[in-house]
Amino acid sequence: MKISRTIWGSVAMVFGLCWAIGAQAQDPVVVDPAHHKVEFENDQVRVLRVTFKPGESSQMHSHPCLIAIGVRDSSVIFNFPDGTTRPVSMSPGQVVVAKPTVHKPENRGEKPSEVIVVELKSGGC
Repeated sequence: MKISRTIWGSVAMVFGLCWAIGAQAQDPVVVDPAHHKVEFENDQVRVLRVTFKPGESSQMHSHPCLIAIGVRDSSVIFNFPDGTTRPVSMSPGQVVVAKPTVHKPENRGEKPSEVIVVELKSGGC
């Protein structure tokens, strides 16, 4: 009986971990097409236009290595799976390189935010 409980406990823990990872690591175009539009895609890159009106937020999603280019002055808060947050501001033409991430952006600014995100498919940052 003890062995059976231990096995079922382990199975439940593994299932829970896999569900949590899958729930956090979602494609932004799939979970939030209202804010993430594919502008271009080939074997090496996927280019997204990401727009948020003031007060709008996304779903938790993931990106591989990426390059972000500001289109408008933008002020967003990134919410991370561990509960931490980080404010991020971008200016038009500003370029940021980022490693793979899982986050939920939220536009807390008074203006619409817009960035172009170039996701790198090769995995190299």
